[in-house]
Amino acid sequence: MKEKRILLIGTGGTIASEMGECGLKPELASAQLLRYIPDISDICTVDCLQLFSLDSTNIQPSHWIRIASAIRERYREYDGFVVSHGTDTMAYTAAALSYLIQGAQKPIVLTGAQKPIGFETTDSKQNLRDAFTVATSDMPGVMLAFNGKIIIGTRARKTRSKSFEAFSSINYPLLGMVQDGRIIRYIRPESRAVPQFYDTLDPKVALLKLVPGLHCSAAEYLLAQNNALIIESFGVGGLPAYEAGDYYEAVKNGLEAGKTVVMTTQVENEGSDLAVYHVGNSIKQNLPILEAYDMTTEAVTAKLMWILGQTTDPAWVKELFYTPIACDILAGV
Repeated sequence: MKEKRILLIGTGGTIASEMGECGLKPELASAQLLRYIPDISDICTVDCLQLFSLDSTNIQPSHWIRIASAIRERYREYDGFVVSHGTDTMAYTAAALSYLIQGAQKPIVLTGAQKPIGFETTDSKQNLRDAFTVATSDMPGVMLAFNGKIIIGTRARKTRSKSFEAFSSINYPLLGMVQDGRIIRYIRPESRAVPQFYDTLDPKVALLKLVPGLHCSAAEYLLAQNNALIIESFGVGGLPAYEAGDYYEAVKNGLEAGKTVVMTTQVENEGSDLAVYHVGNSIKQNLPILEAYDMTTEAVTAKLMWILGQTTDPAWVKELFYTPIACDILAGV
C-alpha cells in the first residue's frame, strides 16, 4: 500500500512553547516538533509548513482563513493534514475550519498539548502521534485528536484548563478514540467527493454573557459596534427586564437596524429552549431572533462569521444558520 503523505501545519501554542523570563512562549517550528516523535516516519511521510508561531490567545479570524487557504492550496498533494495549535482557542479554530472547508473527504486534524513537547512530563508526543494516526485514516473532515478522543470540529470545547483531558464533545458523541495506535471508530461523518472551500469571514460578531443586573447598555453598545450579537443567557434562555433597562427593546432596536441576534445558553450541556418560559417565549414569538439550540458558542460564533461573510439578507442568514453543517446543530430544529 502506498505510504500516505501528511502535511503538518504549525501555528504555535503550548505544544511548541519554551520557558522564558515571562513564561511560556511558542518558539519551536513544526519541523522541530517532529524530532521528538521520530517513530511517526513508520506510519507516514510528513512535510512541514509553519504558518505562524502564536499563543492561541492571539489567533484571530484572519489566521483561520490562512490555515484554510494553506489546506486548499495543497489539498490534492496530501492524504491528510495535522494542525498543531494552542488549546485555548483551538475549539474556535476547529469550528471555523469546519465552515471554511466543508465536506472534505480527507482528515483535517487539530491537536495541541497542555504541556510543552520539551517537558519531561507532557501530553504533546502522544497527542501528535494520535493526530497522525487519525490523519492517515479514512475519517473525513475537521476533527480534534486530544487525549485519545476524536471530536468533530463543531462540537469541541475546552472544559479543563490544566488537565490532559482538556476537551469535551458537547451535545454530540465522540467520533472515536485512539488507543495503542489504533482507531476505535464510533461515527463516520458525511463528506463530499469535492470539498467546498470558502475564504471570507465577517469578524464583527460579538458575544455578551449575561450576569444578574447587567445593564442593557452593554447589549446596545455591542450591537452598535458589530453586525451580529450572541447573547449567552441563563438556563434554557430568556432576556431580563430590569427597571434600569429593558433588553427586549435593546434587541428589538438592533434587529430593526439590520443586526443579527442569536440567543444561546451559558449552560454547557443540553442547549437552549426559549419556548419554555415567558422570558424566552415572548422574544421568540415577537422578534426575529435566532436560537442556538444545542450548538456550542464556539460554533455559533464561527458560523455567524462565515454566514455574514456570504450574505446579509436576513432570510438567507436564517436559512444558513439552521442548516446543519458538520453536525453543528440538531437537524430539523
